[in-house]
Amino acid sequence: MSSFRVFNRLALLALLTALGAFSGGCSAIDRLSMIGERPALGAIENPTTKSGYKPVQMPMPTPQPASYNPNSLWRNGSRAFFKDQRAAQVGDILTVSVNITDKANIANETKRSRSNSENSGTTAFFGSQWLSGTWAKALPGRTLTADSTSSSDGKGSVDRQEALQTNVAAVVTQVLPNGNLVVEGKQEVRVNFEIRELIVAGIVRPEDIQSDNTIDSTKIAEARIAYGGRGQISDVQQPRYGQQVLDVLLPF
Repeated sequence: MSSFRVFNRLALLALLTALGAFSGGCSAIDRLSMIGERPALGAIENPTTKSGYKPVQMPMPTPQPASYNPNSLWRNGSRAFFKDQRAAQVGDILTVSVNITDKANIANETKRSRSNSENSGTTAFFGSQWLSGTWAKALPGRTLTADSTSSSDGKGSVDRQEALQTNVAAVVTQVLPNGNLVVEGKQEVRVNFEIRELIVAGIVRPEDIQSDNTIDSTKIAEARIAYGGRGQISDVQQPRYGQQVLDVLLPF
């Protein structure tokens, strides 16, 4: 009988382990398959072919057609002869200088206190001075006595400092009718078992591109900059699935 109970416990433990593995989804299975292996670098992809890609649409003026001059060495939009090295067409590459230095220090404190006291009643009823003993004790001294005290002390502070300085090459994925360029760039660097990735996307003006084909991140409109990583170190820093579920469900 005891061996049967042990078998049932082992079967239950195996079932719970399997349910825990499947509850993590495909990501848990992928992580188990990557034990002892280096994280794989992402393949070079065309951003416009991704399922979630959406072209940028904004109010634009009527596009002006390019004019060509017969028997001339120069034409509008030509990238030959005195060629402009700056990015201007879909597929061109430019360098984005990411320079983010933010610092915020905010402190707030609010204090509040209040104390109330209410006493009302009759200290002596008619004829109570001639009573004694049990009858005198039965008479109330005061009919209403109320005391209340409340206090509140709230403090809050924010101390944040961020600094990110790096360069990333971006590809022009779209040319808007007014000439502005939609760019997107991604950079992955693997060091041992950790991958650091940097993603930059947004809209730039050709006039803001420097002569060396670089542009500062502060001049990118609708800028989307993401810096993070994945691998063993990032995995250890993340709380377990069960802990994340408890943090969401527990009210205390």
